[in-house]
Amino acid sequence: MTDKQYDILIVGASLVGASLACAVAGDPSCAGLRIGIVEPEQAPQRFSGEDFDPRVVALTRQSQRFLENLGVWSAITRQRLCPYTHMFVWDGEGTASIEFNSRDLREENLGHIVENSVVLSALLEHLTIYPNVEILRGRRIEQVYNGFAQSGNRRTTLVLDDDENIETTLVLAADGGNSKVRELLAMKTREWDYGQDAIVTTVRSERPHGFTAWQRFTHTGPLAFLPLATEDGDLHFSSIVWSVDRELSPELMALDDESFARRLGATFEHKLGDITRVASRYSFPLRQRHALDYVQPGFALVGDAAHTIHPLAGQGVNLGLADAQALAAELARAMRRRIPLSDYSVLQRYARSRKGTNLGMMAVMEGFKRLFGSRSPELQVIRNMGMRQMDGLPMVKNLLARQAMGLR
Repeated sequence: MTDKQYDILIVGASLVGASLACAVAGDPSCAGLRIGIVEPEQAPQRFSGEDFDPRVVALTRQSQRFLENLGVWSAITRQRLCPYTHMFVWDGEGTASIEFNSRDLREENLGHIVENSVVLSALLEHLTIYPNVEILRGRRIEQVYNGFAQSGNRRTTLVLDDDENIETTLVLAADGGNSKVRELLAMKTREWDYGQDAIVTTVRSERPHGFTAWQRFTHTGPLAFLPLATEDGDLHFSSIVWSVDRELSPELMALDDESFARRLGATFEHKLGDITRVASRYSFPLRQRHALDYVQPGFALVGDAAHTIHPLAGQGVNLGLADAQALAAELARAMRRRIPLSDYSVLQRYARSRKGTNLGMMAVMEGFKRLFGSRSPELQVIRNMGMRQMDGLPMVKNLLARQAMGLR
């Protein structure tokens, strides 16, 4: 027995899943589609004052424009975000550094650091204006009966953890790196463990961050300080992402806040003075993962369900938002041309448009990770020379910065 029917079922109301729903529902070509979203978590927690969401995203200009087109950027700016106008990167094992300045690009900023919960709450609030979208909260996918594997059946049935059955034409999996949908469909991935953990938290520093994103590379992993701002403009807070070798992670997590602050400040070379406050710390293992296929008839993977990369450049969410934008565009194109959503060519076009870009970014991040993680004296000399030369070539440096921002 079928309890609910949709034209499109999105699994996961994450930033990627919610933005995908907004993009599809907001396109006039898709106005008649019934869209369901299955999400195991309840509504996102709200943070305010000096209490920050430990999960933040570094949104590029391309992602900002996507969110503007969705109609949610103004809601994000009404909450809080922090633009960064400078980026300073240096080799902790050498003497070279490279600095990016938005003035050199004739841009107002290089991007924005935004808490996940801020973006997500804006997206979810926007979804309420669409009567054809329904979010099923606190529910999980348990089984998938692939109708496309059965001759003549162009609809798929999913069973939830409360035994409710959902029938749909198209399943879009935005359920993260450990995607249940990908697992149930036995969609293969190529992946490996970095042997590192990422420690994330929010800290207060003695000196303000000056709207600067900082990153120090060490052989045990990169350390990033990403600027935050309170509602009243206090610029002493930063979100940190500290990637460390796995044998070091338990030691750092076990430290009391004062000891951790001293250790962190020393590793950061006290660029912002002493670390005066540390919020709750979280640690998670780092893996690179890429689905061999993003799609199969009736199914598509987006965001982390299709690919996860090392967080050293903060590009994971931006790649996922680009996935959502591309997939929504293909679905709208199909509706305008009266192509059934069940037509496999629609999903194949999406996969072709995104796979090469994602693989390219993953290769670049892997190269950086290996280059700066090496203790080889020869490589240290080479990378220091390379950073100095790059910093001395403004045209090349600014071209790379514009590409990273999604500007042409």
